[in-house]
Amino acid sequence: MNKKHHSNNILLNLGIESLNEMQEVAQDVILNDNNVLLLSPTGSGKTLAFLLPIFEMLQPEILSVQCLILVPSRELGLQIEQVWKKMGTDYKVNVCYGGHSIDTEIKNLSNPPAVLIGTPGRIADHIDRGTFRLDKIQTLILDEFDKSLQLGFHEQMSFIIGKLSKLNKRVLVSATSDIEIPKYTRVVNPTILDFIPTEDEQESNLATKMVVSKEKDKLGSLFNLLCSLKSQSAIVFCNHRDAAERISDTLNEKGIYATYYHGGMDQDERERSLIQFRNGSMSYLITTDLAARGLDIPEMKHVIHYHLPLKEDEFTHRNGRTARMLASGTAYVIAHESEKKMDYLDYDMEVFNVENTTSLPKPPEFQTIYISGGKKNKLNKIDIVGFFSQKGKLEKGDLGLIEVKDFISFAAVKFNKVKDLLNHVKDEKMKGKKFKIEVARKVIKKEEE
Repeated sequence: MNKKHHSNNILLNLGIESLNEMQEVAQDVILNDNNVLLLSPTGSGKTLAFLLPIFEMLQPEILSVQCLILVPSRELGLQIEQVWKKMGTDYKVNVCYGGHSIDTEIKNLSNPPAVLIGTPGRIADHIDRGTFRLDKIQTLILDEFDKSLQLGFHEQMSFIIGKLSKLNKRVLVSATSDIEIPKYTRVVNPTILDFIPTEDEQESNLATKMVVSKEKDKLGSLFNLLCSLKSQSAIVFCNHRDAAERISDTLNEKGIYATYYHGGMDQDERERSLIQFRNGSMSYLITTDLAARGLDIPEMKHVIHYHLPLKEDEFTHRNGRTARMLASGTAYVIAHESEKKMDYLDYDMEVFNVENTTSLPKPPEFQTIYISGGKKNKLNKIDIVGFFSQKGKLEKGDLGLIEVKDFISFAAVKFNKVKDLLNHVKDEKMKGKKFKIEVARKVIKKEEE
């Protein structure tokens, strides 16, 4: 099958009608030039912009890794893997990251993927162990390269790139434009594709509003603000981990469905939090700046700054969660007079009055159901859909997003159908095996367990 025809199928599989301008240009340049720097905002579709040309370059007769994609975080790695799988190519992909079982990874690599995605530390570890061949890797992608530099992965990246002697294509991808390219990347005079909108372009879609908090503790104002957003979901940024937990707990006590996300949680808890937010069983995500970049969460209409970040570029990254591409969005700043004024902010913005709004947002339509099996237990989405609709008697619209991990899965089910579903399936087997199926617990703090 020729590649062009296949590309159309890929778009079909992804549910996209056509590529955007950035993706068109990037695809051409990456295919034709050996050193490329692609600058494009989070959420503009840059993953596809480099995955499509990679697909064109892969050679079916080569049975070892042909393309290596280095990423700063496991979340980003998993997100790229999802997109590649959705594309429906015949090429295998694997993702490796710290905190993932090394034995599982070694087993995965024994039947080598064409495309390998990983964090610098874990890939360097595999290279040390010699778990995959390097002599056929011709393409290297450094995604969210600005973030990898910020997180200090220099040594590992330098080590990895030094070992890739057969590279002939290097692509750096970044969401910020002023990055210095270190020598060890060996990216010399790259073709630069700059799609980062100027401030004027970006600001035309983003409205910024001030919510004035009378109390120093802004929880009351946040509560009123959430009550005034017509039950639409929002992401709330604060500056500290414990604040994220405290705000989330307090909102839940008041009847608002919120979950928190920060770097002090373990991988599974972070994953669970995001899944519940992504699939619509939690309406509000309370998070530190960890979620300002590269997370796989839907486009938000509302971004709320509970605390302002110290630096302007973090403020910009947070706001990048809304008003993406051509959609419009609003960033709300909750401010108390005692706070230090940030010099990057114009405090003459429109004031949004929320004082008297106290009617609770509608509860989420969905609840997350936990299933004690995943890919490694040979379960896939289709199995779960079939089981829940036949044995669980769910109708088509009762099932939302389903996410299948290695050993566990999560499915969003309409709130009012959950009780019946659990009754119907409690003694049934899926694929001949009995799995534990229950309402996924909320993310709870460690010390209470």
